[in-house]
Amino acid sequence: MLLTNLHWHLPRVQALIVVSLLAFLSTACGHKQQQVSVPPPPPIAEPSANLPTTARPETKPKAGEENDEDKEALKIPLNTKPLAVETGLASWYGAPYHNRRGSNGEVYNMHAMTAAHLTLPLGSVVRVTNVKTGASAIVRITDRGPFVEGRIIDLSLAAAKKVEVWKAGVAPVRLEVLNTPVPLDSGGRWAVQIGPFDKESPARKLEQHLSRRYQSAKVLSFDSPTGDWWVRVRVQQDDRKRAKEVAQTTQTEQGAIFLVRLD
Repeated sequence: MLLTNLHWHLPRVQALIVVSLLAFLSTACGHKQQQVSVPPPPPIAEPSANLPTTARPETKPKAGEENDEDKEALKIPLNTKPLAVETGLASWYGAPYHNRRGSNGEVYNMHAMTAAHLTLPLGSVVRVTNVKTGASAIVRITDRGPFVEGRIIDLSLAAAKKVEVWKAGVAPVRLEVLNTPVPLDSGGRWAVQIGPFDKESPARKLEQHLSRRYQSAKVLSFDSPTGDWWVRVRVQQDDRKRAKEVAQTTQTEQGAIFLVRLD
């Protein structure tokens, strides 16, 4: 109706100009792309000697959100019965390890709902509950730790806030294993990790001693992002029984000895 009125009241040339102008504006409004500034992905640090060399690209979620992969992993029915239950102390780890590779090969993101555990298969899903406050969260195991005696799980920053461990630093928790990619009681690749050492020299000394004692094993000393030193012993075929024997028969003047699952 608007164009018809224009034809009646304007000369033909003016009407054609108006029609062309309206068509141009309509087309421009429908297809013009807004320029968006996209920040570059977070830098990936060079892998440490003790960590896998492959990682998937990681996108930092917005505050209060999780990665799509985490959302998929954490879709656990409310009535799921735990496969195992463990109680002990939880701690959390953040900035020194953020954007570095975790034990599963992914880049650790302290804003995602993940955690580190010494022996649960990587990819396991667990519910962690603060026994004092009742606060809980479901997390995916992506890393190894905590390497402190008496602690059973190291939470990401995001998970620590939900479980109310963040401000306290350490808190007693109940850990319920809800899902695992492989059986808990068989298989796996295992190693022994010893430390921390405050200097390189005692770590190197222990590495040489254990290399002579266990000639079929691969013994490696390495430093961590926080500056301390560690020794890792990988027994032949990464066998659990052999790794356990090494852990039970080895002594150290510094740090502690941990049996660790690699996969």
